[in-house]
Amino acid sequence: MRRGFGVMRLLVAALGATALIFDFDYVLGFSTFSAENYFSYFTFQSNLANVVVLGTSGVLLLRGHVVGRLLVSFRAIVTTYVIVSGIVFALIVSQAGSHQYRIEVPWSSQVLHFVIPAYLIADWVIGVGRVRLRWRTVAIVLGFPVVWGVFTLIRGSIVRWYPYFFLDPDQVSGPGEFVLYCGIALGLFAGIMAGLVALSRLRPLRAPRWASWPASAWRSWSRRRTAPGWPAPSRRTRSRRASR
Repeated sequence: MRRGFGVMRLLVAALGATALIFDFDYVLGFSTFSAENYFSYFTFQSNLANVVVLGTSGVLLLRGHVVGRLLVSFRAIVTTYVIVSGIVFALIVSQAGSHQYRIEVPWSSQVLHFVIPAYLIADWVIGVGRVRLRWRTVAIVLGFPVVWGVFTLIRGSIVRWYPYFFLDPDQVSGPGEFVLYCGIALGLFAGIMAGLVALSRLRPLRAPRWASWPASAWRSWSRRRTAPGWPAPSRRTRSRRASR
C-alpha cells in the first residue's frame, strides 16, 4: 500500500510539473506577459513546492523508508497553500463572470487549481505515511503568506503590478476592504491547516485496492518469474548472455 501511494505521488508530482510548464507556455502568448510577474504568483510558487514535496515523499514511500515528521509537516503546509490557491482562483473566476468579464481556464490551470488540490485532500484523508502533527504548525503556516504578501506589496508599488486584485490599492475601495480580504485569506490558511492537523491525529483510513496495485503487481510478477514453471531462456538467449 505504501509503495502504491509512492507511485501515485510521483505521478501527481510529474503531472504538476507538466502543468506548470504548459501553463507557462500558455501565458507566453499574452502581450502583457512578464516572466518575473508569472513567477511571483502564489499559485506557481506553491505548486512548485508541491512538486518537490510530493516527489520526495513518493520516493521515500516507494523505497520503504519512513517519512519523518518534518517532511509530513512541510507536506501539510504546502497542501494548505495549494488548496487556498485553488479556492482563491475559483472565487476570482466566479466573480469575473458576474462582472461580465471572461477568464479562460486552460487544462494546465485546471490541473493546478482543481485536480491536484482534490488529490492532495484525498491523499491526506487516507493518511498513508501521515504522522501526528503539532498544533503550533497552524501558526507556522502563516509565515510564508505574510512574507510573500509584504514582498508583493513592496514590489507592486515599484513595478505597478499586483498578482491579485485585492492587493492592488486601485482595485479596492480602501484600507478596510484590503484588510478584510487579507484577513479572509489568512483565516483560510489557518482554518485549512487546523483541519489537516486534526486529521493527522486520527487513525489513517484503509487505502483502496487500486492504491496497492503497482506494488502488488510487481511482487506477483517477481514470484512468477522465480517459480519452477517460469519459461527458461532459449538456447540463443543463453548463448548471447554467455558471450557478453
